[in-house]
Amino acid sequence: MTDIGLIAIGAGLAIGLAALATGLAQAKIGSAAVGAILEKPESLGTVLILLVIPETLVIFGFTVAILILFTLK
Repeated sequence: MTDIGLIAIGAGLAIGLAALATGLAQAKIGSAAVGAILEKPESLGTVLILLVIPETLVIFGFTVAILILFTLK
């Protein structure tokens, strides 16, 4: 396998695994958020912020993928 192929696989894994982890985290946070909003409707703003925080993981994964792709030897 060529170096370019391994670099592409590394970049794909960086963003793919980050997206998978974000999806799992948001699933758990989302189910807990529904219960929290039902009990205390004024917590909607806090819950939305907590749902957005895991998205930074995908942004970090995307950043790492870009760095992997554009730092060729």
